[in-house]
Amino acid sequence: MEVLRELPRVTIIQNRPGYVYAECRSRIFGFVDDLELHLDKRAGVIHVRSASRLGRRDFGVNRRRVETIRSRLARRLSAS
Repeated sequence: MEVLRELPRVTIIQNRPGYVYAECRSRIFGFVDDLELHLDKRAGVIHVRSASRLGRRDFGVNRRRVETIRSRLARRLSAS
């Protein structure tokens, strides 16, 4: 998935048809967040899970990451 490869500090761990699992590291402390994307062709949606492994708060980092992915995917779909 090109959109994920363009994001900084993201390592794709598993990439199979309809599913991607990646690890995202924070810029300063290197904390690892998990990111999963599952394509649901029947529903025409991509289910996304982005979660911190440690701590209670991420100060909106995961939400911003998901919104960045969503907007980049939308731009690519509208351009094609």
